[in-house]
Amino acid sequence: MSLLVLAVLFVAAQLVPLDRSNPPSDPQQHFRVVASPPAAVASVLDRSCRDCHSNDTTWPWYSRVAPMSFLVVDDVKEGRLHLNFSEWGKLDARRSARKLEQICDEVRSGDMPDRKYTLLHPEAKLSPADVQAICGWTEQVLAK
Repeated sequence: MSLLVLAVLFVAAQLVPLDRSNPPSDPQQHFRVVASPPAAVASVLDRSCRDCHSNDTTWPWYSRVAPMSFLVVDDVKEGRLHLNFSEWGKLDARRSARKLEQICDEVRSGDMPDRKYTLLHPEAKLSPADVQAICGWTEQVLAK
């Protein structure tokens, strides 16, 4: 009986509507355009951060299967809330400077990219050279 209940709950969970959209955004507001990072830094951020921190998420197949779908959609929602590269141009100078500091702090500490993400996307792991490129550039920008 309990197996039947679990099966019904699993099927019912698949019917819960979740927002897996990529909101439209102005390309002129994107981090690449506004902040003009070097190509190497932009490439690393795109590879390791884009899915959770932009409006250009590539939604994997498991984002459509509950219960993983709930976790993925929530992680992307939270990621975009804290830092959205697609909307960088909406930040004032003080907030963009603070975000640059936070980016370096998060990657240097190893807190980002999130371990849950890199387990399924090993290509998103940052090498020491990646961290140095990101932090070197952010520190250079902040020193101006």
